[in-house]
Amino acid sequence: MDRPAPRFTTLGCRLNAYETEAMKELARTAGVENVQVVNTCAVTAEAVRKARQEVRRLRRENPTARIVVTGCAAQTDPGRFAEMEEVDLVIGNTEKMRAETWAGLAGGPDFVGETEKVQVDDIMSVTETAGHLIDGFGTRSRAYVQIQNGCDHRCTFCIIPFGRGNSRSVPAGVVVEQIGRLVGRGYNEVVLTGVDLTSWGADLPGAPRLGDLVRRILRLVPALPRLRLSSIDSIEADDALMHAIAEEERLMPHLHLSLQAGDDLILKRMKRRHSRADAVAFCHEVRRLRPDITFGADIIAGFPTETEAMFENSLRLVEDCGLTWLHVFPYSARPGTPAARMPKVDGNAIKDRAARLRAAGTARVQRHLADQVGRTHRVLMESPRMGRTEQFTEVDFATDRPVGGIVTATMAGHGEGRLKAG
Repeated sequence: MDRPAPRFTTLGCRLNAYETEAMKELARTAGVENVQVVNTCAVTAEAVRKARQEVRRLRRENPTARIVVTGCAAQTDPGRFAEMEEVDLVIGNTEKMRAETWAGLAGGPDFVGETEKVQVDDIMSVTETAGHLIDGFGTRSRAYVQIQNGCDHRCTFCIIPFGRGNSRSVPAGVVVEQIGRLVGRGYNEVVLTGVDLTSWGADLPGAPRLGDLVRRILRLVPALPRLRLSSIDSIEADDALMHAIAEEERLMPHLHLSLQAGDDLILKRMKRRHSRADAVAFCHEVRRLRPDITFGADIIAGFPTETEAMFENSLRLVEDCGLTWLHVFPYSARPGTPAARMPKVDGNAIKDRAARLRAAGTARVQRHLADQVGRTHRVLMESPRMGRTEQFTEVDFATDRPVGGIVTATMAGHGEGRLKAG
């Protein structure tokens, strides 16, 4: 009787999704059967709650499968998952990328009972990342390539360094080789991903910078039509990256910024390394270098001690920086972080501020869409009738286009948060 193949549930960030693809390949190679893997996120308390909820759902629906929990929540709080009767095994972020872990799981249903329920090592001792395991992943149109993992910074609200460890970079040669193979397989866009992308290279010989890598990729993979960056920390943007933004048309005019707040005192209490003025100056300079660029940003609403006046500074940042795509996070205390010990903001105030930020973001999106009507864009098709512009704006088409292809179209209108192609 055939046993079910392993199934994976991914929660959280793009890097988690990348690593799930690597785990699938490791499990397939090892011959793992009848296992449910939950790759968790720890960025908020809500993310951890959803992970536990998912574990319970999987046990109800798959009573005979072994359930393995991994990811950042498993790394930062393994005991919480180990105490769940539904969980058979908890493995850390390092262990999940090791072939021997999956070889052990392939040893049959009795394997879990013969080993420790928790296999989570000290993530801070890890000095390499596993970006070499797979040649990217994604849709048929866009591939994601991990170039970095971990973070050396200690923002007071963030638990992620304790789930991901210190910053580790994938060597430039490995990255370039991966991207070359992806282009050879027909991908027209590659996105560079990591936990702290702009720290790439600090641990490599000669300490190259992200801008050096970007220019090297574009020079050595001339057939790559589009290169995109995921979230960056603007204060770490190096001169080579700024030159690439200005001069390299194949580097997409869209940056997602880790801003988090727009008030200097809150930024200081977050232990961020930029000021409000730094963020505004960066956006103005980048827009001068690349007038067609759009910005996204992460902003936290209701950080401890945030007054209404402080929040207003964050709200004004949307206009002052010209932000379009907002990711708004209502503050969520993470046990063990310094911010969790700071005076809290009332929960209703947090919800209200988050709603006001989202409304400001919606208004900016509407302005952006209206401004694009009548303009011509090169659109990367993600499905037969939907694609994205170079600025990452979604575009609907009335007729089918080839998925993965880049088509040129004039924008005839907009609606429901998308442009409409003529």
